[in-house]
Amino acid sequence: QVHLVESGGGLVQAGGSLRLSCAASGSIFSLNAMGWYRQAPGPQRELVADITSGGKTSYGNSVKDRFTISRDNAKNTVYLQMNSLKAEDTAVYYCYASVLSGDHRWRDYWGQGTQVTVSS
Repeated sequence: QVHLVESGGGLVQAGGSLRLSCAASGSIFSLNAMGWYRQAPGPQRELVADITSGGKTSYGNSVKDRFTISRDNAKNTVYLQMNSLKAEDTAVYYCYASVLSGDHRWRDYWGQGTQVTVSS
C-alpha cells in the first residue's frame, strides 16, 4: 500500500504565493513521475505540472512562468511553488505518483487533495 500526504494549501490573496508538498510513503520500490492536477467545480481535472525521476518537468499552459515543480527523491516528496496566484487558480489540488511496488507492478496513486483558494 502507498500513501500520498499533501500539505500547504490554504487561502491567499491574489498575487500571493503558496507552496504545496506531497510525501509518498509505503511499499515503494521505485518512483517515476510525480505531479499535481487540480479540479475546480466541474467534471474535469487539469494537469498543473509533473516531474520525472530524472527531473524533467512539464506544465499546464495556464501556470507556466508562475508555478515551479520540484522533487526530493531521497524523501519521495514533490513540491509545487505557486507564485503570482490568480483567482482562477482556486481549486482542489491533487498530488499523484507513479509507483513501482514490491510486486513489480506500476500503479498511479493519488493524494486526498488540498484546497487552494485565491481571493481577488
